[in-house]
Amino acid sequence: MKEIVEDVFTYLPDEIIGCIVSFLPNEYSLQTSLISTRWRNLWNQILVKHGTIHDITTAVAQFLTNFDEFDPLKQPRKLQFHFDDNNLLSAAIATNSKLLLDFSFGNKKLEREYQLEFKLNNLVLPPTFFVKSLTLKSISYLTSEVASSIVSNLEHLETLMITDCCGLQSLFIESERKLHKLTILDCLQLKSLHLRTSKLKSFRYCGPLPRIWPESHFNLRHANLDFRQGLSCSDLKAQDFDETLLTIKNSEILTLCQWTFEVLIWPSISPLSGSFTFYKLRELCWIGNHENENSINALLSFLQLCPALEQLIVMIDPKCYSAPKSNSGSMKETKYIELKQLNLIKLMGFTNSMNEISVAKKLIELAKGKLPKIETSCGSYLDVMSISCCDF
Repeated sequence: MKEIVEDVFTYLPDEIIGCIVSFLPNEYSLQTSLISTRWRNLWNQILVKHGTIHDITTAVAQFLTNFDEFDPLKQPRKLQFHFDDNNLLSAAIATNSKLLLDFSFGNKKLEREYQLEFKLNNLVLPPTFFVKSLTLKSISYLTSEVASSIVSNLEHLETLMITDCCGLQSLFIESERKLHKLTILDCLQLKSLHLRTSKLKSFRYCGPLPRIWPESHFNLRHANLDFRQGLSCSDLKAQDFDETLLTIKNSEILTLCQWTFEVLIWPSISPLSGSFTFYKLRELCWIGNHENENSINALLSFLQLCPALEQLIVMIDPKCYSAPKSNSGSMKETKYIELKQLNLIKLMGFTNSMNEISVAKKLIELAKGKLPKIETSCGSYLDVMSISCCDF
């Protein structure tokens, strides 16, 4: 079959091949790169340009404007823009209106502190290519204004990822119309995050916890708060987290570190005597740093707030931050609610099988009706009936 395909297209010019590809749906057109080296090279063509840092915004706008998503091989989908003393911006357009902007080349030693402001409601230039998803990688103080200018012109942006931005101290994002999904990864110096994003439904953060100010009380459906690296601001108090707590209260899927609950959530909700509930939460990933029985108290206290929980992942990471004064010991074991809908418990990172079984038994005691499946750290399933009858 491969030989037949190559025979048919061998003598066709690239322009005709590009026209043929334009009739394919987006999800299939990129698969043509697997046909042969020639087809792969068509997809990997790179537009190379040179200029100053002040020319980047215009160069990216032209790159996007000239690209035709219905004829993806008409213009290169990759751009290399060389500017100012051996610096480089790499841009790439993927299927489904996705754009990657990578500033990492040449800025490895640029650690100067800077701020970022993304105001997606304020168009400076005419709107360009219909970008729905944007990934920004390795912005530095040198390219921060350029990045802000580019983002401000993407009026249809729905998904934004910001990653590996060394030196980034403060980030402000304003999008009252379109932005639904925000991901921030490994911006290790970030100390302030200000969000004016009333439509946001998914938020993923991995790195030290900064001060988060969600100006609009949007209701997240999916919140991944991976703060296992601890605090970015040492003086952060529980009340500083209250606004964030309100935004995750109605989440259906949540990732949370044990220390975050102990230090920032429990002090705020414990005086409420059970009136604070994560009543929509169906899936929970709980990250702790100890696998012994005593460390489960914080999780048990949190689970009594989750009556609709269906799936639970308990992940042990010894490197996860641990609060100097843990509140888990002061969380008295009361009569916990029964999790009527819990059907799966997944244990990860346990190194001691007895500790793992002990934790599993405590969790089983919360289930009512059909006992949940329990997957261990080694990938096998525990005999739930025998565990529930054993004493430890």
